[in-house]
Amino acid sequence: MNDSKIIRNPSHSRTIMNEMILPNDTNTLQNLMGGRLLHWMDIAAAIAAQKHSGKTVVTASVDSVSFGKSIKLGDVVTLQAEVSRAFNTSMEVYIKVWAENIPTGESFLSNEAYFTFVALDRNGSSVKVPELAPETEEEVKRYDGALRRRQLRLILAGKMKPDDATELKALFV
Repeated sequence: MNDSKIIRNPSHSRTIMNEMILPNDTNTLQNLMGGRLLHWMDIAAAIAAQKHSGKTVVTASVDSVSFGKSIKLGDVVTLQAEVSRAFNTSMEVYIKVWAENIPTGESFLSNEAYFTFVALDRNGSSVKVPELAPETEEEVKRYDGALRRRQLRLILAGKMKPDDATELKALFV
């Protein structure tokens, strides 16, 4: 059977990664540096995309990432990533970042983002990826929204004309 005909559910491509915030990860205010967090998010999301596709992947885009509450020295960060939709050769990965102060028990959602990855073969050429079959209501909602987010990314990158973005236009008609 051709690998691209495989249909996987999001739990197959789910990744959970934990990191403790150490002095080398912080700025002068002892808050986690944004670049370090983006690095970890990219790794967790790439692992989810690789698990889904069974291929090497490269980051194609990162949607807006906003930084809410500061993550402090000594906190533990939990990154949860899962493929939200697979297209032809690309996959959108949804990632949530939780921070926890273990001694106090305080935990909060710090960041959410969507990363896009492209699967590659051994020669560096893009290859088809398996389809995704969402199962829960939340997975279906993210899956449905992925096409609109993809169209917006393509318009902003100059790879799609706004008139061709049928899913986006449907929101306003």
